[in-house]
Amino acid sequence: MENNVVEAAALAGSVSNDLSMIGLFMRADLVVKIVMAVLVIASVWCWAIIFNKTFKLRRLNARATQFESSFWSGSPLEELYDRIGGAPKDPMSAVFSRAMREWRRGHQGGTSEMRAGMAVRIDRVMQITVAREMDQVERYMTFLASTGSTAPFIGLFGTVWGIMNSFQAIATTKNTSLAVVAPGIAEALFATALGLVAAIPAVVAYNKISRDLDRYASRLETFAGEFSAILSRQMELSSESQPAGKAQTPAEVEESRSAFREWDRS
Repeated sequence: MENNVVEAAALAGSVSNDLSMIGLFMRADLVVKIVMAVLVIASVWCWAIIFNKTFKLRRLNARATQFESSFWSGSPLEELYDRIGGAPKDPMSAVFSRAMREWRRGHQGGTSEMRAGMAVRIDRVMQITVAREMDQVERYMTFLASTGSTAPFIGLFGTVWGIMNSFQAIATTKNTSLAVVAPGIAEALFATALGLVAAIPAVVAYNKISRDLDRYASRLETFAGEFSAILSRQMELSSESQPAGKAQTPAEVEESRSAFREWDRS
C-alpha cells in the first residue's frame, strides 16, 4: 500500500502543473492539437467575417440613404444616371443604373407591344441585379452557419479523443490517481471550450446579420418596385399620348416620378 502511494506521488510530480491555455495545447495529443488549431482558425475567421459584414452593411445603408435622397430630390433621372455612370458604388445605385440602361435602349420603341415588353425586361433586369448584388453581400455567411453548427461537435471530438488517451494512460500506469489523469482530462475539456468559443459568436452574429441582410434586401426590392412603377406609368402615358417613335423626355419621366411619390405618401 505504501509503495502505491509513493508511486502515485512520483507520477504526480512528473506531470507538468502548467494548466494555462498554451500549456494545455503544447501538452495535448497531436489529434487534439489539430482540433484546437482548426477551432482557433475558425473562430478568428468568423470574427473577421462578423466585423466585415457589420461595417459593410452600415456603409451600404448609408449609401442607399444618400442615393434615395438624390433620387427623390427632384433632379432629372438622366442627370443622376450620367453622374453614376457605369460604376455604381452600391447595390441600390446598381439597380437604378441597370434599369436606366435598359430603359434608354428601348424607350424609343414605337408600338405599345414593344413598350410592354420593355417593362417586362426592366423588371427582369432589376430582379436579376438585386439577386446578384445580394449574393455578393451575403458571401461567407454560410461559413458562419457551418461554424456555429459544427464547432461544438468538433470540440467534442477532441474531448473524446483526449479522454480516451487519459484512460489509456491509466491502463498503462495502472494508477487511478487524479493527479495522473487530470491534465489529460483538462486538455480534452479545453477542446470543448474552444468549440463553444467558436460556435456561440458565430450563431449570434449569423442571426443578427441575416436579419439585417433581409432588411436590406427588402429595401432594394422596394426601391425596384417603386422605380418600375414610375417607368411603367410613364410608358403607359407615353403610349396613349405620343405618336409612335417619339422619345420620352426627362421632364415627363420626372413628372411621373413626382406623381408616384405623391401617391405613395397618400
